[in-house]
Amino acid sequence: MSGEISGGGLHSGPKGEATIEVIGLRKSFGSTQALDGMSFTVRPGQVTGFVGPNGAGKSTTMRVILGLDAVEKGEALIGGRPYRSLRCPLSHIGSLLDAAALQPTRTGRNHLLWLAHSQGLPARRVDEVIEQVGLAKAARRKAGGYSLGMRQRLGIATALLGDPPVITLDEPFNGMDPEGIVWMRGFLASLAQQGRAVLVSSHLMSELQDTADHLVVVGRGRVIADTSVRELLAGVSRGRVTLRTSVRTQATEALAEAGAAVTATGPETLSISGLVTERVVEILGRNALPFSEVSAHRASLEEAYLELTRDVVEYRGAVAGEAAR
Repeated sequence: MSGEISGGGLHSGPKGEATIEVIGLRKSFGSTQALDGMSFTVRPGQVTGFVGPNGAGKSTTMRVILGLDAVEKGEALIGGRPYRSLRCPLSHIGSLLDAAALQPTRTGRNHLLWLAHSQGLPARRVDEVIEQVGLAKAARRKAGGYSLGMRQRLGIATALLGDPPVITLDEPFNGMDPEGIVWMRGFLASLAQQGRAVLVSSHLMSELQDTADHLVVVGRGRVIADTSVRELLAGVSRGRVTLRTSVRTQATEALAEAGAAVTATGPETLSISGLVTERVVEILGRNALPFSEVSAHRASLEEAYLELTRDVVEYRGAVAGEAAR
């Protein structure tokens, strides 16, 4: 199923101020503190990844932004205004929270038509977004027969209906096949290039690493990190060296004796802290230890995320060996 960004992109570009401001949100569900001073800003012209462990407050925050949940303290503003004050809200913010939120007996096109009618949008806009998300061949089929990936595309078409300056998407990569994932990366980038503020919640760090410009990492209802992806990866990578060697045990002993902190990351790979690459090479050479790689470590977004959220994971399963005891 194609989903090329063609036909001139969105029809007129964003209107209004493209920002989301989340300011000091506090919310409890019984004795559980879901949001504990959550604050961040989503700025125009970039894709902001919104990540955190299960139970961190991501979904609740997105529901508050869209006026679906009330809070005890704080506020969420779209272009400087709360959602409840927006007239024709689809023209201010488009969202995908649940791809299953549709009437299964309606066709995909009719699902979009009634939403467009509710906002005073013309039928031609429905056909524009159907074409844009690659659903033209399936638009007149009942949505209940759509695959998860097709329902995701329909949800994204819904988010685009009002040509809004702000887009929020919760797990948009779910159910996408490889072609769909590649399309989604380029599509999100194109939205940001048009000056829109794009907030994407996802557990797929590998996709956000290739897509997001900025990252908001949350845990236990508050922000842990609010930074560019580049700065986050540089901070985690700094001062670490990757070594690949067939004599891992001997290399570990020699490097540890020189004051390094050494961690095995694979059958023939080590991660080293406390020594620069030149010093590692010198120690290996002095001890006649063979190696095939010594390089400055380049962290992945997944690695950086796991390091940041290590102490705020609410639900942690036991490894297989521990569970069997």
